Amino acid sequence: MVLFRKPEEAEFSMVTDHGLRRPSNVEAMQHQHRKSISNKGLTGASALTVRQSIFPITLVTILFFLWGFAYGLLDVLNAKFQNSLGITAAKAGGLQGAYFGAYLIGPPTYSGWTVRKFGYRWTFIAGLSIYGVGALMFWPSAVYRSFGGFCGSLFIVGSGLSTLETSANPFIATCGPPRLSEFRLELSQSFQAIGSVVAPLLASRVFFKETDDTDLSNVQWTYLGIAAFVFLLAVVFYFAPIPEVTDADMALQAEQSSGLTGYMDKPLKKQYKLFFGVIAQFCYVGAQVGVAAQFIKYSVESAKISDAAGSDRYAIGQGLFAIGRFAAAGLMMVVKPRWVLLVFMTGVMIFIAAAMGIQGEGGVAMLSLVLFFESCVFPTIFTLSIRGLGRHTKRGSSWIVAAVSGGALFPALTGLAADHMDYHKAMCVPLVGFFVAFAFPVYLNTVCAKELDGFRESKIGYQDEDGLAMGDIKHEERRASTMHEEKGVLPTEKENAY
Repeated sequence: MVLFRKPEEAEFSMVTDHGLRRPSNVEAMQHQHRKSISNKGLTGASALTVRQSIFPITLVTILFFLWGFAYGLLDVLNAKFQNSLGITAAKAGGLQGAYFGAYLIGPPTYSGWTVRKFGYRWTFIAGLSIYGVGALMFWPSAVYRSFGGFCGSLFIVGSGLSTLETSANPFIATCGPPRLSEFRLELSQSFQAIGSVVAPLLASRVFFKETDDTDLSNVQWTYLGIAAFVFLLAVVFYFAPIPEVTDADMALQAEQSSGLTGYMDKPLKKQYKLFFGVIAQFCYVGAQVGVAAQFIKYSVESAKISDAAGSDRYAIGQGLFAIGRFAAAGLMMVVKPRWVLLVFMTGVMIFIAAAMGIQGEGGVAMLSLVLFFESCVFPTIFTLSIRGLGRHTKRGSSWIVAAVSGGALFPALTGLAADHMDYHKAMCVPLVGFFVAFAFPVYLNTVCAKELDGFRESKIGYQDEDGLAMGDIKHEERRASTMHEEKGVLPTEKENAY
């Protein structure tokens, strides 16, 4: 479909798609229970308004809290296993390896295929079902005190969560006006950060309260409750109103914004911003997980405190992480997201270097500030990387989610470094990952500024003076009608023009 020919022809080419009338955003909200949707077909969801997108985004935000909770429990379990099973820091990193290793397999294969073939709804349901099965597997693993069993269970949980992320991240980023894409994902992922704060507090105050270091029985009950909840949530998503945003919708949206962004359709192999984003995300997530996995042990070594006190310090750090996400979301309403990313990555680089050299509570404070500045990095890299992908949006999104597998590599390397040196010097491993990720916002602010700023200036999804959403078929029909009335074209002649 060619959108821009002569000025008078552009209106008609936007109204029709190979002779068929384009669906409107109202129709996109009315056809939410289709079993599957062609990824090459238009649904009308390219011009959803803020009001239309609020409920589905709120529902999907629950998923962000869910895997934030799982991720927060993972860090506590890491320290718990080290004490109860007497394993080294490097071996305990196997938990992260199992969890994040699933991200390397799922998104590029079955998860990415599912979201392109069947759409977002069924990918949500599939991810929740896999997550529930993995949670159930923790019961026998706890009974037999099997470290391998725990790793296997975490791999299944990671498979479910990676499937959810393959659908949830691009859904939030594309469901609504494009200029608010970074804000939406940042705000939704703020609730993931809240889950990461709540999980360690519940673990230390409820799940493992008054238990000795060798008692893992509460683990099985914890995950049994999680399994019941996610299976119930899968049923909710079956009946929930979830509009489908296809790659064809994103291609249309990109073409409609081309006057501002300079967009040109390119093959996937020439999407260099995407490739750089994948590398940056891999290194950033690996470094982030490396810091989180060793935070408690770092605090014990630096401040000479107990593991329980170290868990409290980690909870404070996670609280700063959540605050940072909300703060970044607010900033993005008034400051360009590419600038916000650059400032926050600069803060990460400064304070991780300081944490390596400062001892005592000061070192713990520096590492806590690293968590604060980490807050906006993942969602902002994600949304800026898929900007302008058009028909490649879902595939590109799955690649960026697959980059989360960096969390399988860096924690083990950080733990290995800690076993041979100390936890302060071991922070050099995350420092390397952060340095690679830091190059990405530098690239965005020097090479891709016009494209990114153009999407931020887009009015698609905003209502005009007649209450019609800009970029929607009804808005284009009104424009076409007005243009031909000004030229004196009769209604019958307009019908022939279509």
